[in-house]
Amino acid sequence: MITIKVATKADIKTIQEIAQTTWPVTYGTILSIEQLDYMMNLIYSEEALIKQIQKQEQLFYLVYDTSLVIAFMAIEHEYKNEAVTRIHKIYLLPETQGKGIGRTIIDEIEKLACQNNSKLLSLNVNRFNPALSFYQKIGFEIVAEENIDIGNGYLMEDYRMEKKI
Repeated sequence: MITIKVATKADIKTIQEIAQTTWPVTYGTILSIEQLDYMMNLIYSEEALIKQIQKQEQLFYLVYDTSLVIAFMAIEHEYKNEAVTRIHKIYLLPETQGKGIGRTIIDEIEKLACQNNSKLLSLNVNRFNPALSFYQKIGFEIVAEENIDIGNGYLMEDYRMEKKI
């Protein structure tokens, strides 16, 4: 049974462990090892996660299969002061992918978004990430290409995708 619970500062190590497991699998053929390391430190260092969780810049949730944490997500309601819920992060452990859990997570995000009066879900996905086809299959559409300078000479080459709810 899949359940989703709000994550706190006490869950930072769990979030980091999932990120450290999923990122090399997800991005290992897309990004250099140096960029992967840079981004992991930028986004998932303890300091970065504490800031995001304490300031509630993003609302973090852990996804459980019975008592085992198998994924995490981070969202933001009223993104850019609009009726939009922004999906900043969704990472499932590799062995859980392809089992319908991603769809369940998106369904839960839609419920949270509707409770917060959002009319749209928004996310960015790397243009070469295999998850792109998953998002398209469940109703997201590419609305823009974005090249985001993240410093240190690195660029995120993303599609911005949206889904009306």
